[in-house]
Formats: sequence, C-alpha cells, structure tokens
Amino acid sequence: MADTPSSSSATAPPAADEASLAAVAEAAPPEEITLVVKWCGQEQTVRMVGDDTLGELKLRICEATGVLPKRQTLLYPKIMLKSIDDSTLLSSIPFKPNGKISMIGTVEEEIFVGQEDDPELLDDFDFEQNEDTPIKDKDVYKQKLKRRASQYKIKLLNPCRKGKKLLVLDIDYTLFDHKSPAENPKELMRPYLHQFLAASYSKYDIIIWSATSMKWVELKMEQLGVLGNPDYKITALMDHLAMITVQSENQSRKKTFDCKPLGVIWAQFPEYYNEKNTIMFDDLRRNFVMNPQNGLVIKPFRKAHSNRDNDHELVKLTHYLLSIGDYEDLSRLDHGKWESFIDDSAKRRKRS
Repeated sequence: MADTPSSSSATAPPAADEASLAAVAEAAPPEEITLVVKWCGQEQTVRMVGDDTLGELKLRICEATGVLPKRQTLLYPKIMLKSIDDSTLLSSIPFKPNGKISMIGTVEEEIFVGQEDDPELLDDFDFEQNEDTPIKDKDVYKQKLKRRASQYKIKLLNPCRKGKKLLVLDIDYTLFDHKSPAENPKELMRPYLHQFLAASYSKYDIIIWSATSMKWVELKMEQLGVLGNPDYKITALMDHLAMITVQSENQSRKKTFDCKPLGVIWAQFPEYYNEKNTIMFDDLRRNFVMNPQNGLVIKPFRKAHSNRDNDHELVKLTHYLLSIGDYEDLSRLDHGKWESFIDDSAKRRKRS
C-alpha cells in the first residue's frame, strides 16, 4: 500500500459547523469542481459542484471505476481525506482546480451498496415524519436533484405507455430477502411477486429502483424471472447512482443518508409521469423523503424460509393498487393508511 501523508505534513481542513455549511451552500450558487482520479495507471476526470459532499464524490468515482465507496482509499496532497466525514461539502475542502486524487481500491464481482447494514447511516426508526417537508423544500437539495436528473441515464427496457400510472419498486426486503442463505435465489423471492407485477402492469408502468449497483439489479431481476416475463414488462431499471445525499433535520442526531428522488424520473419523462400519477414502494421511508406524498412503506420481507408461507403483503397491495388505479391524483391519498383503504373498499362493495 502506498504511504499516506504524515500527520506533520498533512493539513486537514478546519472543522466547520454543519448548519453553517448548509447555509453557505444555499446562499451561493454551486461552484464547479473538476478533479482527476488516478487509479490502476489510468486517470478519470470527475466533475462535481461545491455543494456536493465527499460521499457523493465517492459515488461518482464508483460510477467511473466500479470501486465501491467503502473500498476506496483516497489520497490527496496535504489533506487527510480519510479523516473527513462523508457529509462534508466539497466547497469546504481545499481542492485545487483539476487536482489529482490517487485512489487505492479493488473492484468487487458483486456489489452491495445497500444502506440497511451501514451503522453510520441514519436508522429509519430515528427518522421522524415531520422531517420530510424541511428536507424536500431546501434549495440545496432541489439543486442536487436537478443536477442528478440531468446527469443520470435511466436504463430504459421498454417504452413508456401513455395513460398509465407509474409504480416504482425497491428490491431488497421489498421484493427479495437478500440476506438469507439459499441455493436458488427464487427461494428468497417474496411470495406472489409475479402475480403482483402482472396485475399491476394493467394500470401501471413499472420501474425497479435499488440502492445497489446496476449489475446487481440486472442479475437479481434476471434470476427471479422478472426481466423478459411474458405476463408483464419492466419499463426501466435504476441504481444507487440516481440517488442524492441529504441530511436529517433531527437536531439531536443529524445524520447524512441517500434517498430516491422521484424527480429524476419525472424530469426525464415529463410527458408520461408526474407527482399525480406515481407511487413508490420501499421498506425504508427515508428513501422517499423528497417525495413523501408518493411513498408507501412496505413491510420488510426477511427470513424468507420461515416467513414465506405467512407473507401476503403483495396480495393486499395488489388490491390497493388496482383500487386507486383510476384516481386522478395519487399524491392526495394517505398511503400510510393503505390497509384501512382496502378494508373500507371491501365494505363498500359488500353494501353495494
């Protein structure tokens, strides 16, 4: 391993208050930052802006090299990058224009970038619902969303269908138990998955969006028989690079985490999808913090071998999706009360 700069010669940027950094980012237009990453004898140019974080820089490097952020060791003259928190804004780190970063890291064959198992990230139970509005309304995050929508290329598999609503689905613990051991991945598939997708397809286009790499998304969807299924079509696939980094507004425990802003999709397909016709399922509510009115928290599917026979979540959610499929504005519904909605609908049908 290459030698890192000694503590005597390294000059780490002074610690800055998180609130003041956020205020600076909102008050001033983002400054463009161009860096050159040296790795395995090659150089990759990475373009960022000042209100991006160090964590987002690592994600961009991952996109260029395939090396996971957790596997990256970044070396820069006179700056101890490994001692700087990933939530630190790039504008507060004294990078020089076209500065060169040396990276040590190895590409893994199968990538798991899921947030669920990272103890440094915000626990979803600590994420309070009243935090949604201040996060999604901050200009700094709106700017990040705009840049992500312009930079990220959605992997389109089938044409968008005019007049259909949009269903966005997570993978891990939503459609698939990715932690339990199994000889065949289909043993870890959530019960009734194909029936659910086939029924939903009658009223919804379907996009799969996972907080993992695209390689993992494609592999798992192929193994589960989702891609190329004759009963339905997947419109597109999205991975962790479409996500943006935000910070919890909880004053007692500020944490940085990634989320899935639906605006990335709406900006690229404005003639098909918008906040009125989109619903998103995820087992982590923080993932739709930028669009809380469009999110539904699904019960996590874990321990597949012992819970497979008792899990009917997708059956019930099929009824919900079909029941609301003709509503003009899905964002006006309280998706947190979806079970009560289908119970009330069943009672109304019995009375009629």
